[in-house]
Amino acid sequence: MNLIVVGASHRSASVPLLERLSVPPAEQHRLLRGLVAGPHVAEVALVSTCNRVEVYAAVPAFHPGLSQVVAALAEQSGVSADELAGSLYVHHGADAVSHVYRVAAGLDSMVVGEAQILGQLRDSYATATEAEAVGRLLHELLQQALRVGKRAHAETGIDQAPRSMVTAALAQAGTLTGARALVIGAGAMGSLAVSALTRASVDKVTVVNRGQERAERLAELYAVDAAPFDQLPRLLAEADIVVTATASIGHVLTASMVAEADATPIIVDLAVPRDVEPAVKQLPGVTVIDIEHLAEAGGAHGHAAHIVEEAEAIVAAEVEAFLTWLRGSQVAPTVAALRARADELVEAEMSRLARRSDLTAEQRAEVAHAMHRIVQRLLHEPTVRVRQLAAGPGGEAYPKLLRDLFGLSVPAGSLGEPSGAQFGETAPTGTAMPKGENVAVIFEAVPPADPQEAGLPEAVEQEAGRWLGATSRQEDGAK
Repeated sequence: MNLIVVGASHRSASVPLLERLSVPPAEQHRLLRGLVAGPHVAEVALVSTCNRVEVYAAVPAFHPGLSQVVAALAEQSGVSADELAGSLYVHHGADAVSHVYRVAAGLDSMVVGEAQILGQLRDSYATATEAEAVGRLLHELLQQALRVGKRAHAETGIDQAPRSMVTAALAQAGTLTGARALVIGAGAMGSLAVSALTRASVDKVTVVNRGQERAERLAELYAVDAAPFDQLPRLLAEADIVVTATASIGHVLTASMVAEADATPIIVDLAVPRDVEPAVKQLPGVTVIDIEHLAEAGGAHGHAAHIVEEAEAIVAAEVEAFLTWLRGSQVAPTVAALRARADELVEAEMSRLARRSDLTAEQRAEVAHAMHRIVQRLLHEPTVRVRQLAAGPGGEAYPKLLRDLFGLSVPAGSLGEPSGAQFGETAPTGTAMPKGENVAVIFEAVPPADPQEAGLPEAVEQEAGRWLGATSRQEDGAK
């Protein structure tokens, strides 16, 4: 099974395209279930935030899986697959694991080290689980990613100021002491905004939300004011700074609304799709700070290089640990199939002996015990050795070797099932694929060679010879 990440972020796509790609929570179950119902995606999870939309998928074969994911994103966004591909990136195998871990650690965020992505990743995992779209591979990947993210934040200073996109955006707004602030939206981003504004010594904070009860709960938590949503025009006219972060599909603040309020506030738009109509930026005296503005400004940095390096080192070590687990998991179904085959042979031979009348029940039991002991001793060394070899670099070839040698069939859907390009192999294009390769480039590449024709590494062949030689000597001795 192959792991791929297909997505777009502030690094690869424009804000308007990210808005089109954004998947509202109400539509995520449908998208996830549609993907796993297709022929080329076995497991899938979706991360859709203010500055990234990414699909994490386990696919039997790289190219068909990639095509199915891109087609689903094209249908969801209403943008053609050809047009979309130029702004999408794809990570494969070990690079995909590294990317997911870096996302969880905040290393791939617009604001390096921001901790909000960890909660968003947790929500995405929960949504995919509810949709019954994740299996063993993605369960392990996402559980470990959440742990790695927590570890990076706990063991380094990566989450020190600035802590989130909210604080980065407010830093762009300048001094806020004595200002009157309006927060539109009472979700996670709205909560962060209220928290940051109260720490910034503003004179007054008012929260509005379409659901009044939620606005009141947030206001009570931070000892600020809450107001009905229909008072937005009046509050807009009184505000010095407005932070809007809703899940609305349409624009919450239009140019006509801001003009009629005769307001000239600083507006911070942290929503995707954007809450603020683009024409608002053209109004005299109005300043709009949005995701696009932050991207152009380079987000927020200021972390010491050694702190980022420490977090990157944690990610690298954890990626290798995951790959070791994965390689070991890939061989387990094959080893189980080998032992099952041996048991079948023993049972068949015992059935034949059972027809002999000159053997007592006690003698047949002794023979059966002896046969089982011989088989277990014969299989012990090669199965232990193949587990060790499979856990190392290039280990994905060993389960296939074992299956070929003994004519084994592994149940479909297991981690050890043969598939296209595996972890640790060359990229699907037949050459080493750069990290974050553009999807359009992949689509133009030559399809991957049939893995049956690729041959085995020389080291595998040598080990197979030693293995077969040892097995033959044991068989000769047994005779």
